[in-house]
Amino acid sequence: QVQLVESGGGLVQAGGSLRLSCAASGRIVVPNAMAWYRQAPGKQRELVAGFTSRGTTNYADSVKGRFTISRDKARNTLYLAMNSLKPEDTAVYYCALFEPYSNSPNYWGQGTQVTVSS
Repeated sequence: QVQLVESGGGLVQAGGSLRLSCAASGRIVVPNAMAWYRQAPGKQRELVAGFTSRGTTNYADSVKGRFTISRDKARNTLYLAMNSLKPEDTAVYYCALFEPYSNSPNYWGQGTQVTVSS
């Protein structure tokens, strides 16, 4: 079993920055694909940024150039640096981990709220 614990969310003004962290523990096969998703009220959960098992990254068009995903493999920790935040970035952000060869997340964190005020 794998546990994912996010932290770092909060309230920030538009144009501000936040850094999210996701600590993974349990049965982890390194390297796993991991990703950040978000879900705004009344909307479907969407992919924000992710790492493939090969270490390549991908981003949603809406966050390219503003968000940066990174990971510390030794600490099994995933990060999301968010800059130039906009009110439309307001959502609950979730960390996700993929089992090998899985096309969808197998494990989710509990989520952390990010609120961007205008």
